Amino acid sequence: MGAYIVRRLWQMAPTMLGVVLLVFFLFHWVGGDPAYLLAGKMADADAIANIRRQLGVDQSYPVQLGMFLRQVVTFDFGNSWATGEAVASLITSRLGPSLTVLLPLTVLETLLGIALALAVARVRGSLTDRAVMLVCTIAMSVSILVYIMVFQYGLAYRLGLFPVQGWGDSLADNLLRYAALPVLIGLAVSVAPTLRLYRGFILEEVRHDYVRTARAKGLPERRVLSVHVLRNAAIPIVTHVMAGLPALLIGAFLLERFFGIPGIGREVILAVERSDFPVIKAVTVCVAGATMVSNLLADLLYQALDPRVRLP
Repeated sequence: MGAYIVRRLWQMAPTMLGVVLLVFFLFHWVGGDPAYLLAGKMADADAIANIRRQLGVDQSYPVQLGMFLRQVVTFDFGNSWATGEAVASLITSRLGPSLTVLLPLTVLETLLGIALALAVARVRGSLTDRAVMLVCTIAMSVSILVYIMVFQYGLAYRLGLFPVQGWGDSLADNLLRYAALPVLIGLAVSVAPTLRLYRGFILEEVRHDYVRTARAKGLPERRVLSVHVLRNAAIPIVTHVMAGLPALLIGAFLLERFFGIPGIGREVILAVERSDFPVIKAVTVCVAGATMVSNLLADLLYQALDPRVRLP
C-alpha cells in the first residue's frame, strides 16, 4: 500500500501542474490587467506602472509563471488586493467556520441518507416507496433560497429558536447555536437527492445472486439489507461522499452569506465581487489539490471495505 500511495502522489504532480498552468493563463488572458483594477479610474500612467512593478506583472510570462509556481509550492499567495491580509492566513482563518457547518452536515446527511434508503428499500415497489420518491422529487425542485428564507423567517425570526445571523469565538457555541439552523437547512436541501441516490445503490445490489442466497438461508430481510447489501453498496456511497469532500473548502456559500458565517465560501463570493484575484487563484488551487487527495483516500477506503479490491 505504501508503494501505491507514493506512486499516486507522484502522479498528482503533473495534474497539479496542469491546474496551475490553466489558472495562470486564464487569469492573465481573461482577467485583464490587475493594475487598472487596483489603481481606479482616476489613476495616471505612473501610478499604474508603479502598481504593475509592485505586483510583478511587468515581467515576462515565464517569470510571472515561475513566481506563481513558487507561491503554490510555498503556499504564499501574497496579499489580498481588497483587504491587504495575507491570502494564506485568510484561507486558514476561514476554514474553521466552513468546517464547523459542513462536517456535521456531511456526516448527518450520509447517515440519514443510508438509514432512509435502507428503510425505503425494504418496501420497494410499494405505495410508500412511490410516495417517498414523489416527495423527494418535489423537494429537489425547490430552490435552496426558498429553504433559507422560510427556515430563517419561521424558525429564527418568528419563533426565536435559532439566531438569525452571527458567529462567535467559541467552537461549542458556534456548533450548537449558530451552525444548527444552517445545518438543518442543508439537511432539508440535500436529504432528498441523497436518499434517491443511495436507494439506487441499494436496489442495484438487491438484484444480485448473493442476496437471494442469503434469503434462501433464512436470514431476515433487515439483516440482509443492513449487513450484506449495505457492505457492497458502501463502495459507491464512499465514492459519492469523498467526491463531495473538496466542496468543504468552498462551503455552502449561500448559507454562509445569509447567516453571516465567516467561511471560505463567503470569502470567495466577496473576492469575486471585488475582483480579488489572489484569493480566487489560491482557493482554486487548494480545491484542485483537495480533490486529488480525496480521490486517493477513496481508493484506500475501497480496499478497507472490500478485501477483494486490489490496488494496482
